[in-house]
Amino acid sequence: MKTVIGACAALSALVLALPLLALTARPSASADTASAGAPTAYARKDIPPSYLRWYMGAAHTCPGLSWAVLAAIGKVESDHGRSQLPGIRSGENHAGAGGPMQFLAATWAAYGADGDHDRRKDRYNPADAIHGAANYLCANHASKGGKHLSRAIWHYNHADWYVRKVLAQADRYATPTANNRGALVVRAALRWLGTAYSWGGGGPSGPTYGIQHGANIKGFDCSGLAQYAWAKAGVTLPRVAADQYKYGVHIPRSQLQPGDLVFFATNPRNTRTIHHVGIYLGRGRMVHAPQTGDVVRVSRFVGDPYRERQWAGATRPAPRAALKPPQGV
Repeated sequence: MKTVIGACAALSALVLALPLLALTARPSASADTASAGAPTAYARKDIPPSYLRWYMGAAHTCPGLSWAVLAAIGKVESDHGRSQLPGIRSGENHAGAGGPMQFLAATWAAYGADGDHDRRKDRYNPADAIHGAANYLCANHASKGGKHLSRAIWHYNHADWYVRKVLAQADRYATPTANNRGALVVRAALRWLGTAYSWGGGGPSGPTYGIQHGANIKGFDCSGLAQYAWAKAGVTLPRVAADQYKYGVHIPRSQLQPGDLVFFATNPRNTRTIHHVGIYLGRGRMVHAPQTGDVVRVSRFVGDPYRERQWAGATRPAPRAALKPPQGV
C-alpha cells in the first residue's frame, strides 16, 4: 500500500492546528447542492423548460439557495405539475395542500409570491408557487446550506425520508462543478479533525485499522483521507499518494482552489518520491493526516520551509467518465 519513506509518516515538523469547525459536513446527499451547477442532461429531459426557468429564477431571490433543491421539491410534490393526483391544478388534497408545490392555504398566505408579475399570488400558478417555495425555504434558512438546508426541507414536509429524497433528486439535477466538488471534499475531510493517524488506514468508507505500526490504530493516513474525501464528491482515487498525483488535472499553485490535492516529495523533481498529500483549504493551508502519533489537522504549508522544499505540485481530481443519467426517482 505505502512504499515510500513511511509515506505520510516520517513527514513533518510540528504543525499548527487552525480552528475551522464552522465548516461542517452535510448530513445527507451525495453532492453539494448549496451552489448547484448547470442542469444535467437528465434534468433538461425531465423538467419542462418553463418550470426549469422558474426554478432558476426563483433561486436567485434567495442567494445561496440551489435551483436544484427547488426543482427536486417540485418533482417530489407534483412531478413538475404533471401529476394527476387531486389538488395539483385545482382543489386540495386530503391534507389541504394545493398547487404544483403543494402549499397549505395558511402557509401560502404567509409566503406566497407573484412569480410572473401579474399582480396575483396564485398557488396553482407554477411561477407563483415556485417563487413561494423559494420564499418559504429562505425563511427557514435554506440558503445557509448544510444542516440548515436539511432542516428547511424538513419544514416543507415533516419527514426525514422526504429530506433524503429531495436532496438525492437535487443531486441528479445539478452538474457538479469544480467549486462545489471542492467544497464537499473540504467538508468531508474536516469532519474527521482530531482522528488518529494510522499507517495504511482509511479509505472511501472512512477510518479503518491500518497495517504494520498502524495495525492497532483506527484512523487515516494522508492518502486514505484524500481517498475518503474525494469519494464523497463521486471521484475514486488510487490508494497511494504517488499514484493520486497521476490522477486528475495538474494545477498551478497560483490557481489552487479548496479541495485540490497538494503533494510533497523527497525529491520534488522525481514524482516517484511523493510521500505526502494534503487537501487544500485556501490561504496556504491544508487539512491532512501528518504522521504516526499525530491526528488529522489543519496546517500551513505556504511559507513553511520544510513543506516548501518538498513541494511537488497539485491536482484537481475529476471523474474518469460521466455517469449515465438515472432512470427515475
